[in-house]
Amino acid sequence: MTTHPDVFAPATLGPITLRNRIIKSATFEGRTPDALVTDELIEFHRRPAAGGVGMSTVAYCAVAPEGRTERRQLWMRPDAVPGLRRLTDAIHAEGAAASAQLGHAGPVANEKSTGLPALAPSRSFNPLSMRMIRSATAADISRITAAHGTAARLAVESGFDAVEIHFGHNYFASSFLSPKLNRRKDSYGGSLENRARVVRDVARTVRDAVGGRVAILAKLNMDDGVPGGFWLDEAIQVAMMLELDGSVDALELTMGSSLLNPMYLFKGDAPVREFADAMPQPVRLGVQLAGKSMIHAYPYRDLFMLEHARQIRAAVTLPLVLLGGVTDRAGMDTAMAEGFEFVAMARALLREPDLVNRIRSESGTRSLCIHCNKCMPTIFSGARCVLVE
Repeated sequence: MTTHPDVFAPATLGPITLRNRIIKSATFEGRTPDALVTDELIEFHRRPAAGGVGMSTVAYCAVAPEGRTERRQLWMRPDAVPGLRRLTDAIHAEGAAASAQLGHAGPVANEKSTGLPALAPSRSFNPLSMRMIRSATAADISRITAAHGTAARLAVESGFDAVEIHFGHNYFASSFLSPKLNRRKDSYGGSLENRARVVRDVARTVRDAVGGRVAILAKLNMDDGVPGGFWLDEAIQVAMMLELDGSVDALELTMGSSLLNPMYLFKGDAPVREFADAMPQPVRLGVQLAGKSMIHAYPYRDLFMLEHARQIRAAVTLPLVLLGGVTDRAGMDTAMAEGFEFVAMARALLREPDLVNRIRSESGTRSLCIHCNKCMPTIFSGARCVLVE
């Protein structure tokens, strides 16, 4: 009889041990009005830590000022360390580990908000800022790569147990993987080996910066969800490259493009009216007129990334984190039986931060989240995440 790990048993992740195999995935928080930690942000992460997760991931710790999606987003600098230390202390006090998601928004950055130029592999248009995005130079790529290492060292100084490098959703590194967004003719474009250079160099830089002091995860897209974008066949090869490099301890698998098809990641309802209300003009008018053609609804089902993720699982021995529609004990057990070492939860924990403890106490407990996705438009309004039943 084949057995699988108990999702609630302690588990090793790189150099650290988590009290269980359940991770709160990085989600928009909207609680850093001055791009620094606040008491509200601390409470946002303390609650799922108290609620039983093994690790909570602090979202969008940008590695550079222009790498923020908007001006209120946290970015890694010495001034941020005291607040981040208070945050990690609060998570640790509840018995959970703390992870910092490090990344650069690249073409997803709204330069109208940050006041700094957004960067993409190739010149392109950003529908969020209604501006053209300039192509990153070799010097930009080198600077941003090095900034990931600096940010990782600051994360260690801040008391984080892990860092998660953002290689998804067409942020900077992910956009280089995309044949649709990366039309370069130099050594960063063309073949998959060239398009994967940024991802591999960033991961190596982070590893060199922190060694074995903290766990290193990478959030890797399996499918951009747009024609001509990065897709599973190449994602399998990139996962194999990262395993060969020995630069990461685990991969969290994801999908979708925050720039071109944001709802592909989430599944469920597409709240077009709420998206329009969250946007400034003239973007608001555009969403009102053409929102249904831009913001697509995808049917929700539990474990909706499993079919893609199985193919990554078959190709690598690296620990993998299954994300997407993990809402109950049955789904967690399925992930363990399929060979995934960890599961990640997002919307379910926004709705109910104590869900993990309740599932542990009563295995038949299910999430109350109905996948209406009305929490999503808060990303663009800068407001706090408010979930509507």
